[in-house]
Amino acid sequence: MAEEKKYDELTFEQAMEKLENIVTMLEEGDVPLEKAIEYYHDGMKLSKLCNEKLTNVQEKMVHILNEQGELEPFDVEEEK
Repeated sequence: MAEEKKYDELTFEQAMEKLENIVTMLEEGDVPLEKAIEYYHDGMKLSKLCNEKLTNVQEKMVHILNEQGELEPFDVEEEK
């Protein structure tokens, strides 16, 4: 539980940096199996945290202020 709290305190950028470091270590392949499993587990927690932070930001960005200061839905049009 204390470990999860530690992750919750990370910024998105800090979590991404830790996740990138884990991926690099696992890609190198010189990690003992037990440590690789631990890294993988930590990586999954960090991945979930990053996803939650991005989802939270996306929900905040769904509404933007129009000229009158009222909130209105914001739709992103994707190129086809």
